[in-house]
Amino acid sequence: MANYNKVILMGRLTRDPELRYTKSETAICKLGLAVNRRFKDGATGEWKEEPTFVDVTIWGKRGEAYEKFHKKGDATFIEGSLRLDTWEDRESGQKRSKLYVVGDNWEFVGGGGGGSGGGGGGERSYEPSSAPAPAAGGYGSGGGNLDADDTPF
Repeated sequence: MANYNKVILMGRLTRDPELRYTKSETAICKLGLAVNRRFKDGATGEWKEEPTFVDVTIWGKRGEAYEKFHKKGDATFIEGSLRLDTWEDRESGQKRSKLYVVGDNWEFVGGGGGGSGGGGGGERSYEPSSAPAPAAGGYGSGGGNLDADDTPF
């Protein structure tokens, strides 16, 4: 049986992205994402929203770029895969685990309200025409011959 591990999320940042570096100087950007599920309550007929909170990690230059251009409350689009970390709690000795998303690609969503380079009032704009067109398959999708150094930002 074949396996497939792909996650596509669009939501809002619950906190400012946090950028750190490993001992070997690899960037690690960690962020929290709130994704709402909208549904109609069967009992009342009212529309309701239920948030799901997802932790995301973006590695390398893409993580550095993400941290540079995003802040708490921004809308964001993330493509990646699920990962499961397991460890033993130092204090209790119990086994722990955490499911999270490793972001492979991200895109700007929402709109800037005019201006450039960040705009006014916290809005941001992005000019896709300034970025080179991706090779077949897009950035990081494995379909082209691009690596992380070819990311346009």
